[in-house]
Amino acid sequence: MAETKREIERKYEATDTTGLPDLTRAPGVSAVLDRGVAELDAVYYDTPGLRLADDSLTLRRRTGGEDAGWHLKFPVASGIRDEIRAPLADTLPAELAELLRSRTREEDVVPVMRLRSSRQVHHLVDDAGELLAELSVDTVRADRLPGGPGTSWTEIEVELADDADPAVLDAVEKRLKKAGVRASSSASKLARALEETGGGASAGAPAADGPGEDTAGGRVLAYVREQVDAIVALDPAVRRDLPDSVHQMRVATRRLRSAFKTYRKVLDRTVTDPIGDELKWLAGELGVARDHEVLIARLDSRIDELPDTLLLGPVRARLQAEAASHGDEARTKAVDALDSDRHLALLNTLDALLADPPLRKAATKDAAKVLARAVRKDYDRLAGRVERALALPSGHDRDLAMHEARKAAKRARYAADAARPALGKPAKRFAKRVKAVQSLLGDHQDSVVARDALRTLAIQAHAAGESAFTWGLMYGREEAAAAARERELPEVWAKASAPKLRAALTH
Repeated sequence: MAETKREIERKYEATDTTGLPDLTRAPGVSAVLDRGVAELDAVYYDTPGLRLADDSLTLRRRTGGEDAGWHLKFPVASGIRDEIRAPLADTLPAELAELLRSRTREEDVVPVMRLRSSRQVHHLVDDAGELLAELSVDTVRADRLPGGPGTSWTEIEVELADDADPAVLDAVEKRLKKAGVRASSSASKLARALEETGGGASAGAPAADGPGEDTAGGRVLAYVREQVDAIVALDPAVRRDLPDSVHQMRVATRRLRSAFKTYRKVLDRTVTDPIGDELKWLAGELGVARDHEVLIARLDSRIDELPDTLLLGPVRARLQAEAASHGDEARTKAVDALDSDRHLALLNTLDALLADPPLRKAATKDAAKVLARAVRKDYDRLAGRVERALALPSGHDRDLAMHEARKAAKRARYAADAARPALGKPAKRFAKRVKAVQSLLGDHQDSVVARDALRTLAIQAHAAGESAFTWGLMYGREEAAAAARERELPEVWAKASAPKLRAALTH
């Protein structure tokens, strides 16, 4: 069974003669305990094209030390990584292979580097003897596999102990720098080994020439690449059930699909439309989990708003049961989609599109002019839908119209976001106003969905012999919330539809 450990560490350059300063002079450190020498032997794995190294991931099988086994590390921030550990085995454990699937695709991982380290371990403890950090002086020998060149070096590594104050790392670093020890220029041992033995993935053949950065094609492709990278990177996060990961991945699919629609003068829609259909499928599979998550959170907050005297029957217990039963099903559906051949085919198709983009004539033109025109066109589409919604009386038809307006608002906002590098502050202001419209319409739609769920919960409660009073009360509150959003829409739309916002986008 794999386990996850948050690794917070800093690395420093050293030589065989580098001495450690008196670290007990660092605030909080009362003693430095010598824990002896550990001999570590690790083989690092990657695809033949070093896809993992390209994304700053490391996968190794290590023997020696207290944590022998398979280790997969994902970058979180500078100096921070999540290390996922699995027991020592001859082959890559399935639970780690699944987390790598969006990178490795159909390829097997192969040994690319062997690192043997002689590690002198020191424990930095406080006056109560509690571990603050582990400092190690590593003498490293790296050999490129199979049968490639080798290199060696010495480095100092300081890793924060679980639940320790990160300030201890600053205090130790201050003492090290005062002694002449400098921070390492490499983020990891593997990165340094690859660089010193012939380079990493970026050392391959140069990429083919593409459209210039300031052309419409250059700007749109940069945005497309950003969303594709997000989809790939969020795949393991969804599998790990990290907070907000499903939502972020779904947003990336929607942004990408919207870009294909908005910028069809730049990218040939005969190529992008089929990809858009696949993105819609993926967003739909992810949406089951995300929509359920949003619904439960909304209903839970509605229950919290009510005094205990109005909570008649096992209201919280019924909602918790609903969350558990459908939540597990929704998560399974999302992971099954990521495991499917269809998802892999989509990722490969997106790679192919970026490698050989289907550019149209407008792609060579000035980005500001082409993108501004596309944003204004999406605004016109939004305006038509909002005006239709406002013209309808309250009820089912208006609910549907407001939902359609919400989708148009999202597309217009995404279009402006993509255009920001070319259009600057006018696009940012426009996106901000349209986002307010989208948020209002989104809350209205959430109320529509919540009312459907509340009606079902009330029927279930009644059938079980429970009081349906509280569910009915919550239904009424959701009706009131929707009505309030409908009353607010004209004012919010007036701000978003101000002519000066669109005039500023003109180039």
